[in-house]
Parts: sequence; structure tokens; C-alpha cells
Amino acid sequence: MSGRDAEIAAAVAAFRAGELVVFPTETLYGIGCDALDAAAVERLRTVKQRGADKGVAVLVADADMLPLLCDVVSPDARLLGEAFWPGPLTILLPARPGLPAPLVLDGRVGVRVSSHPIARRLAHELGRPLACPSANPGGQEPARDAAAARAYFGRAVACYIDDGPIAGAPSTLVDPGPPLRVLREGAIARDALEDVLRRDRKAPNPTG
Repeated sequence: MSGRDAEIAAAVAAFRAGELVVFPTETLYGIGCDALDAAAVERLRTVKQRGADKGVAVLVADADMLPLLCDVVSPDARLLGEAFWPGPLTILLPARPGLPAPLVLDGRVGVRVSSHPIARRLAHELGRPLACPSANPGGQEPARDAAAARAYFGRAVACYIDDGPIAGAPSTLVDPGPPLRVLREGAIARDALEDVLRRDRKAPNPTG
């Protein structure tokens, strides 16, 4: 087993034990846990000092994992996911009943498929979504390397996966609507999102 394989195995074991893990994404380092483990999510919220007025974003390995988080994916949400996933686009979707409360804000959960191979592999090997806000306490600068995250969280985190510095822009956060609302414009510009939806609406109806 390679060093990276051993790190992944240790991180997945930590998730299954309800522990927290810091790992890289394409945007920033995240601090994560099993998103369906309510006790772990509450511990994550406490360690991160995340207020109840903010939801906790969730990473999935692929769109096939969405039914664990939501019962309905609208046509516009599906189009945006097909166009920009894997990638730095967080889409607000209607939350299924029973999700851990910190994941849900106004009845919705923010979801993305990370394009970082480590983040996707962790979700894939766990077989469950990962709660994954940025690796910083509330009000502090996001960690752009594992050392900064370790300085913030120390032994409160079971595993740190170091993949060097990351200088990506935050993910873009959208409510797919309709109408589309861009709640945070990050790595993906509003124009690119609107172009995808506009092209679909102009496409000829093959049954029409």
C-alpha cells in the first residue's frame, strides 16, 4: 500500500468512527466528516465554530449519491450539475427529511462533486456524502495548506491529508431556481451558468 493509499484508508476509518478529517479540495482545504452521522456533524459544527445561521456544504462522489441527500433534483439543477461537476459549483437542493440539522438551511442542502481526486476518492470509498466546510474556525482565514489547518484544529482532527498549498477560489453557490440565483460568485462565473441554462431553453424539442 502506497503512502497516499494508507492516508486514504486512515481517513475513511476515521470517518466511520465519527471523527473529523482535513483534506484538500479544488478550492481550499476542507474539514469533513460523514454527512449522515448526526453526532459527527454536530462535532464538526462545534469545532469549526459554525453558527446555526449557516448551512454546512456537502461533497458527494458523483450524482448517483444525491438520493442520500434529496428526493428531487430539478431539471435546471441537473443541467448545471452535468455541465460543471466535478468542479467548484455548490448547488442548493431540497433536503430529504431526517438529514443532520447543521446541513440544512431553509429546507435545502448545498451539494457539490469535487474535482479534486482525493476529495472524490474519500467520498467514493466511504460510500456516503461528506460534510465539508472550509478548514477554518468561524471568522478566520480559510486554510490553504495542511499546516494552517493543523494550527487551527490540532488534535480535534483525527487525520490531516497534505497535498501542498491550494490557492483556488471558493466554489460558486447557486439556487438553481428557476429563476437562477447566484448567492456567491466564486470560481464559476454567473455568465457561464446562465449560458448553460439558456442553451437548453433554445434547444429544439425533438418531439415537438
